[in-house]
Amino acid sequence: MNIIVEKPGLLTTIQDTGRTGYGKDGVSITGAMDRPAHMIANWLIGNTGQEPTLEITLSGFAVEFTADCWIAVTGGQLTPVVNAQLLPMWRPVYVRKGSRLSFKKVESGCRAYLAVAGGWQAPSVMGSASTYLRAGIGGQNGRALREGDILSTSSGQLMPLKLSIEPDRMTSLHTVSWQVSSLLLPSQTGKPVIRIIPGREWGDFSTASQQSLLEESYRVTPQSDRMGYRLSGSVLELKSARDYLSEAVAHGTIQVPADGQPIILMADRQTLGGYAKIAQVISLDLPVMAQLAPGDYVRFEMVSIGEAQQRYGTWVRELHVLRRMIEQKLKDLHS
Repeated sequence: MNIIVEKPGLLTTIQDTGRTGYGKDGVSITGAMDRPAHMIANWLIGNTGQEPTLEITLSGFAVEFTADCWIAVTGGQLTPVVNAQLLPMWRPVYVRKGSRLSFKKVESGCRAYLAVAGGWQAPSVMGSASTYLRAGIGGQNGRALREGDILSTSSGQLMPLKLSIEPDRMTSLHTVSWQVSSLLLPSQTGKPVIRIIPGREWGDFSTASQQSLLEESYRVTPQSDRMGYRLSGSVLELKSARDYLSEAVAHGTIQVPADGQPIILMADRQTLGGYAKIAQVISLDLPVMAQLAPGDYVRFEMVSIGEAQQRYGTWVRELHVLRRMIEQKLKDLHS
């Protein structure tokens, strides 16, 4: 099955869970910015969670389906519509051949994920199909999707369809009566409070700067991208000027360059950094960061490493339960 890209939108790329083991060679992990949304989209249509999805940023994306297929859309609410019908998110949806899927406007969040049964077909580079724009590898020839691109699905069986109506009387889409509960999803509204732990150079910053980071709001600037979110707010200053050796950085590391405006490293981050690291975003809140758009505001809250680990462990267990529940629901489609 193929889809034809009619409108590429602001930025749409093929992403999976990323390429690991090549940091020593200067190759970023990349992968989906919002990993849980990516995995759940795959689970909803019977995939393992490792298959590539389309990461759609903000609005303007539109495609035509050349065959009947199961799809799922998760992540930010970018108002997906199939023909003239609103597509329900966070659940499996069966769309008909010739249907047109488009994303109309941003209601909340920044990135949506489109999964198809079997996964999107893309060559594996260093064990991943993820698009790494700066290196020009992975995905669709190492670039964002363009108008006229044709994407194919990987070999895989369509989920058996159990419908309450006759196939020849179907509308452009059909879905199930259940969906993933919003209670399990990271919050994407208001001014999110992002939890952090102290960075390696936390103690090198002035007390006033530490207080500013924890007490004031910072704005996501238009210079933000998949590599890093540049924030604007109170200047963060060191107690005294000094140079730092470049060393390994991670997804969520908050670096502070000479201008005192923090940068949060994201999925396409570099592997080494020489700026002072004031803090680290906890893993559980990285999906929330991924859904922030330029102009959004964010606040930070300090937590202990123990609390961060405990909360993450609870979240992982909840994801495992969710996956088993989805698998059981999909088995019901077979009967």
